[in-house]
Amino acid sequence: MTITTTATATPATSVVPVVPTVTARTVAVGAARVHYDVHAGNTSAGHASAAPALLLVHGTGSGGAVINWGQTAPRFTSSRTVITPDLSGADRTVDDGGELTVEGLAAQVIGVVEDAGGAPVDLLGFSMGAPVAAAVAALRPDLVHRLVLVAGWAHTEGDEYLRNLFTLWERLGEHDPAGFGRSVTMTGFSRGFLNGVGREGVEALIPNMPPTPGTLRHVALDLGVDIRALLPRITAPVLVVGCTRDATVPVENSRELAAAIGGSAYAEIDAGHVVFFEKEDEFVRTVTDFLDV
Repeated sequence: MTITTTATATPATSVVPVVPTVTARTVAVGAARVHYDVHAGNTSAGHASAAPALLLVHGTGSGGAVINWGQTAPRFTSSRTVITPDLSGADRTVDDGGELTVEGLAAQVIGVVEDAGGAPVDLLGFSMGAPVAAAVAALRPDLVHRLVLVAGWAHTEGDEYLRNLFTLWERLGEHDPAGFGRSVTMTGFSRGFLNGVGREGVEALIPNMPPTPGTLRHVALDLGVDIRALLPRITAPVLVVGCTRDATVPVENSRELAAAIGGSAYAEIDAGHVVFFEKEDEFVRTVTDFLDV
């Protein structure tokens, strides 16, 4: 089914993006019917862009692409089409409720790329989406033009910080939903950003990632991430972006991820985990500078 709407969200920055036409689509991948949106903006010449489409892979949370990319996706549509899938566990994708794996979610991204018909794409993955995007690039190099990995990591087992954080999220999600919201807000944003938005702003952020069954499926996947064997198979040009004040996936994880991918470029942004909220202009500039080379 295809539904066409017009986006109305405008980023809280001084830059006003082109308002794209958003087309909702679904594609069957295994037991899932994967929802994705195609954001088709207008180029300055008024013609379709020759640049590859940009596919944005969301992180942990059943809000999926809307929560992660609803504000930021329009920033890229002046020069290219943007595709935002909702992976299993997100509210708008329906599946059998089974255990999630990086490879299984990578298959969903592959299905979306093929269904959208514009391969190869530029592929960006954030947080949980970073190992998924890396797996796509390793398994189907023909589908990926350039790869951007933001606030990602290569493995959880052996990293006691990540293992304990995700285990805490599982237990809070099961027994203390309010505590879960406060934990993910506290680790998702830098101290300076939280103090800057104030109490009212922080309280408004807390409900954005409730511990729904879909969110907890994502957290269980986070606990099992290990893509180290796939990283040497990536052939696309890669940019890894680390966040210096990241308390969810510390910046050292991004540095290690970049070191494990031969020839990758690396950049750091002085922000917390949800970098595209804290430093949207710098995030967009960093990504576009790499993609437009």
